[in-house]
Amino acid sequence: MVAESNESKQLLAKVAEIYNWLDSQIRESADLSGQCNACGACCDFESFDHCLFVTTPELMFLAANLGAENIKQMHTSRCPYNINGKCSIYEYRFASCRIFCCNANKDFQSTLSESILKKFKSLCIQFNIPYQYSDLAAALNPDLSG
Repeated sequence: MVAESNESKQLLAKVAEIYNWLDSQIRESADLSGQCNACGACCDFESFDHCLFVTTPELMFLAANLGAENIKQMHTSRCPYNINGKCSIYEYRFASCRIFCCNANKDFQSTLSESILKKFKSLCIQFNIPYQYSDLAAALNPDLSG
């Protein structure tokens, strides 16, 4: 998904910067961001009545850090990276995973989500990458989405 070029390294560094910024916003607003109890319930999207969307740069970041051959398809409504109730890609998890907390302030989450989407869209423009904001299942199962 991402060739090892100077440009791809710059893109991946920018994604890491966005994630660091996002994590700092969440830490600085602990009263609004909620406290995750790491139960993994929200990772079963259908039973939690939750939908997770990801962007192209996030998928590229995940593939670069895990290895494209280690990207898993999504065969159920549970995130394939949730293993025994725990996130196996926590360090590389998507922005939506970082933002969503079942006991957080919904307006805070919405505002943060809009900010992040603008940042990822800007990256796509800067690096001439097609911008896609896709449901996780469609993103992980591209040959089944259409």
